[in-house]
Amino acid sequence: MHPIAIILPAYNEELTIKDTIEAFYKELPEAHFVVVDNNSSDNTSKIVKEVFNSLNIKATLLFEKRQGKGNAIRQAFSKIDAKIYIMSDADMTYPAYQVHKLIQKQSDTQCDMVVGDRLSQGLYKHENKRSFHNFGNSLVKTLINKLFKTNLDDIMSGYRLFARRFAKNYPILIDGFELETDMTLHALDKRFHIEEVSIEYKDRPEGSFSKLSTFSDGAKVLFTIMQIFRYYRPFLFFGTIAILLTFLSLLSAIPVLNDWFEYKYIYHVPLAILSTGLGIVAVLSFALGLILDAIAHLHKMDFENKII
Repeated sequence: MHPIAIILPAYNEELTIKDTIEAFYKELPEAHFVVVDNNSSDNTSKIVKEVFNSLNIKATLLFEKRQGKGNAIRQAFSKIDAKIYIMSDADMTYPAYQVHKLIQKQSDTQCDMVVGDRLSQGLYKHENKRSFHNFGNSLVKTLINKLFKTNLDDIMSGYRLFARRFAKNYPILIDGFELETDMTLHALDKRFHIEEVSIEYKDRPEGSFSKLSTFSDGAKVLFTIMQIFRYYRPFLFFGTIAILLTFLSLLSAIPVLNDWFEYKYIYHVPLAILSTGLGIVAVLSFALGLILDAIAHLHKMDFENKII
């Protein structure tokens, strides 16, 4: 078992992967380095091998053909056994020298996850010029903090430390960039201990391009928000739908009731059918919310019993 494993998922990072590895090696030469080539079409793997050989680094190069950061991290967690896992992007946005702050925080608190917080000092907003990304970060952060009654500053940071207990008990079902959000949600829902440390953040070097797309990833953020409610607060999700459907059912029933009270006959038959259908679906949605909420609670109990 390795004391520390540094995991660097890489997709077409030939411009930055060498500097990233060297920067982390300078700080943690005793660590085991794990680069996961996520189906790159450039010289990423070739450069990684050259750096490993030139520095004589204890390292593993993994290949993951399924696109997405979640798939890359899943492979690393399953293939590598370590006491501490450190995850960082391979694009030089997260300063390697600040890894000691994450390690020290975990040592002091014995927590399950340490998150490198880019946001509390305003560094991410200053360096990252994509306003929609900043807005998405804030929206998801506010929602999660409200739902779980916590006060986290950075939900989507890709600079994280994981204790083995978390890494080996986290089912990665996310493929893409939503991974960090899902990690935070899983930790909060399963009562893992999370700590944050403030870190610096720098935008990608000139010539290196982000794999994120503002509009498509913005849609994914909205979908993620919906999934948060559906998976982690099913009664709230389906209960809200039930209330909305009940309101629409009563609204469509107004002309029907007027017919009955005034003429003792229903002229708005389609509205009567619609109102009845909406009412039935509202009741079913409410019942579904209750059932799924009970299942979620039982799942938490089962997880507590099985955790390593």
